[in-house]
Amino acid sequence: MDGTGNQMNISTRGLDPHRSWEFNNRKDGVITNSDMYGYPASHYNIPMEAVERIELVRGTGSLQYGAQFGGMLNYISKQPDTTKKVALESINTLGSYGLVSTYNAVSGKTNKFRYSAWANGKWITGYRKNSDASFDAEGVSLFYDATKNLHFKLDWTHSNYITHLPGPLTDSMFHANPKMATRSRNYYQPTIHVPSLTIGWNITPSTKLQFISSAIRGARNSVMFDKPATVTDTIIPATLQYNKRQVDIDHFNSYTSELRVLQTYKLLKHTSALAAGIQYMNNDLHRRQQGKGTTGSDYDLTLSTTGWGRDLHYKTKNIALFAENHWLLTKRFSVNTGARMEIGETNMTGTTVYYDAAELPNKIKHKFPLFGVSSQFDLTNDINIYAGWSQSYRPVMFKDIVPQSIYEVSDKNLKDAYGYTAELGFRGNWEFLKWDVTGFYLQYNNRMGTLAQTDTAGNLIVYRTNIGNSQTSGLEFFLQGDFLLGNNANLSLFTSSSYMDARYQDATIKSGDKNVNIDGNKVETVPNFITRNGLTLKFSSISFSALYSYIAESFADPLNTETPNASGSVGLVPSYQLLDLNLAVHLTGKIKLQANLNNALDAHYFTKRPQFYPGPGIWPSDGRTFSGTVAIKI
Repeated sequence: MDGTGNQMNISTRGLDPHRSWEFNNRKDGVITNSDMYGYPASHYNIPMEAVERIELVRGTGSLQYGAQFGGMLNYISKQPDTTKKVALESINTLGSYGLVSTYNAVSGKTNKFRYSAWANGKWITGYRKNSDASFDAEGVSLFYDATKNLHFKLDWTHSNYITHLPGPLTDSMFHANPKMATRSRNYYQPTIHVPSLTIGWNITPSTKLQFISSAIRGARNSVMFDKPATVTDTIIPATLQYNKRQVDIDHFNSYTSELRVLQTYKLLKHTSALAAGIQYMNNDLHRRQQGKGTTGSDYDLTLSTTGWGRDLHYKTKNIALFAENHWLLTKRFSVNTGARMEIGETNMTGTTVYYDAAELPNKIKHKFPLFGVSSQFDLTNDINIYAGWSQSYRPVMFKDIVPQSIYEVSDKNLKDAYGYTAELGFRGNWEFLKWDVTGFYLQYNNRMGTLAQTDTAGNLIVYRTNIGNSQTSGLEFFLQGDFLLGNNANLSLFTSSSYMDARYQDATIKSGDKNVNIDGNKVETVPNFITRNGLTLKFSSISFSALYSYIAESFADPLNTETPNASGSVGLVPSYQLLDLNLAVHLTGKIKLQANLNNALDAHYFTKRPQFYPGPGIWPSDGRTFSGTVAIKI
């Protein structure tokens, strides 16, 4: 949604991409979701320079880690260089719109100790007016190999950034000048610390034990004049000052401990494996919102009037038991079975100035048994057919429970979202080809929304409740061909495409002062077709890559409104096409130069129309962007 690169918005199979909150997000196996029950977005952001690879675990296997519909997304950081006592890496980038980025890392090994430390700083003035941002992130990992079978890891990582938000645009504003801003006084800052301790013990060659204890400590801060683009932020003649801004501060105090065991054993002359464990979470989300801030223009969280519109604690304690068994029944056929049991309770305490706290649900119980099964049949050593079915659930969040104003009422019997995913696929590699074709079906029940109702006095109210279900069916297709062009040259071509049809089922939603049946309507922000196609040509020490992407149109609201409204918060999100180019040259084994041209054709586009945060309307994506990078390893 913006070009700062300071937030990861990832989605698969028609799920909501907002800060990847449909995934169990992890760094090196450590949870980074800010609060899995109150606010599951991942505000922590590891710089890509520090990442070695990204793992996605879906289906039965993901039940080991969490109950999320998207599965488990794990960012594996670069490991220490064990060939040296001191190894250095520096990656420095200059780019369009004032981009300056520097990443520096040190790692090594001495005796039984391994270590790595890195720091990243990034600054940008931004594609749009008033869209400057500054980012810093750090990480330190200490490893101690007590014996060949007992290992300790102490890790701390932190990310912090301040983004100047330029505000939403209407459709006419976007078409006239996508770089323009409607706000100059809006700021957003998340600062997150993630400490962790990991102990790995290979008790026997067939029994492995792992313990992880971690925390999320930090805050999500914002100060904003939070109105649609049709409302201008101007000086009031009577006071010669701006309007007071709204201050919101969330404090995250989330603690997780996980103990898991992996046991391999012989069955029917083949080696099978059982992974089982227990997870305990103890979270306290302290949310202070709707504070009356200053009339100034800088980033300032000072309140001009004491007190908050909402000052609430959202405390959750949860225990999860999980197990997954891999049954290798024959040389070519295997079955995985998985189960997870979530048992917990959330207690909410505090005050809201516009709503009687006694009317809010202050105790929410979580109890969900989840199951999954998958299988794989190897047609050859390199080609297989696979299938799977697994359940998921998403607990009711803070924003679902607490009314936004005196004119809203929340259902005291809100239900957690739950559902399942089924898939059938065919994958493999043959000579120069690799492929993976998957058909899937995702059922998502108890979606949240609003209905129009009247209270006992006959007044119209907005009722926040479960509005119905949705289903998404689709086909994912990946094909890659690798061709040898000569002794020093090769060419790689690939396509990664997906077709999706996401529809509401038995669902009703508020429209004006009426309730409208939306059964059969398309789910918002889900395009029918996404395709990414690329090539990489390598010759000696030079490589050139090109990536073409096409994303079909989508709707911004469950009513499937086509004509944009005045603020631009509903209407079609048009299809768009992007072309990205990359050229890399390895001068030596230690120095690499790289040039990137993103959105080479300078397409003017946007990916969604938010109806709420960070402001209702259009948020343009960046135009043509160039960057040059020098990477050094010594």
